[in-house]
Amino acid sequence: MPVAVDKRDWGRRPVLRRKPAGVPAEPREATPIQVRDVVTADLPAIIELDRRLTGVAKRDYWQEGIAPQQDRFFLVAQAGGGAFAGFSIGEIRAWEFGSPPAGWIFAIQVDPALRQAGIGTALFDGLCARFRASGIDRVRTMVDRRDHLILSFFRAQGLTAGPSLELEMELPP
Repeated sequence: MPVAVDKRDWGRRPVLRRKPAGVPAEPREATPIQVRDVVTADLPAIIELDRRLTGVAKRDYWQEGIAPQQDRFFLVAQAGGGAFAGFSIGEIRAWEFGSPPAGWIFAIQVDPALRQAGIGTALFDGLCARFRASGIDRVRTMVDRRDHLILSFFRAQGLTAGPSLELEMELPP
């Protein structure tokens, strides 16, 4: 005999906690931004910016990453008279999980003191231009859903949820 199951929502919803509104940022003066391909001389600045942002110095990782690779774009942004301001890395990958070739953005890092000045957008646009020039018509990335700063950045660039969902599990030792 079938048993009726009550599937009603009893109105218990998680309490959304909002951060207190911050002080609005001061409008910044327009800074000319130049985006170019990375050169070996950029390595110390890349390592230092990444260390400041992640708390981990990864010299070997960046030394390998800076080496030219087919279909990989490693860009650097300069602002304020040529000062290092950030970097981005993207790569064309074909048939990842059955998807046609797309441009994948792996990293965009901007000096925190220079944020909100268009540097991240310039780096994003630089990668998209290189993808487009290579015949790519779609860009993808993955972000930690708890990282609201980077989520907001990519949403502001026009990215929305794609058709794939990342799944993972911890492997026991």
